[in-house]
Amino acid sequence: MVRPFSHEMGLSMENKEQNASVFPETLKLNKEFRRAYHQGKSVAAPYFICYRVKNRRQGVRYGITTSKKIGNAVCRSRARRLIRAAVRETVSRFDQNFDYVFVARERILTAKSYQVAAAMKGSLKALRENRPPKRRDGGE
Repeated sequence: MVRPFSHEMGLSMENKEQNASVFPETLKLNKEFRRAYHQGKSVAAPYFICYRVKNRRQGVRYGITTSKKIGNAVCRSRARRLIRAAVRETVSRFDQNFDYVFVARERILTAKSYQVAAAMKGSLKALRENRPPKRRDGGE
């Protein structure tokens, strides 16, 4: 069976381009990640570490890192999906002309997507205000 083209399913190319422009571009090169690690500001949240560095382009870009410390491929993929969903939910809070790198932590495997999104909102606010994020688990 042949699948219909997007214009046959009622989606115009203009709508596809608009949707693509809303969601930020991803970082792909190792040097882009390294630049964020070494030159960027960072904030540690319970489920990830967020790095932010000014980019030389227009718009927002983001990257996700999940190491083998997180677990097997299934666990790493789940961590990436949770972070990607949080990015999709909080994309309006991202500052323009910045690159963001999210490094998943082990605790993300037990988190729900709304918890990761809340942590992302807090870390974006902390990065914008140049302060550590507020802890909700009884700490500072």
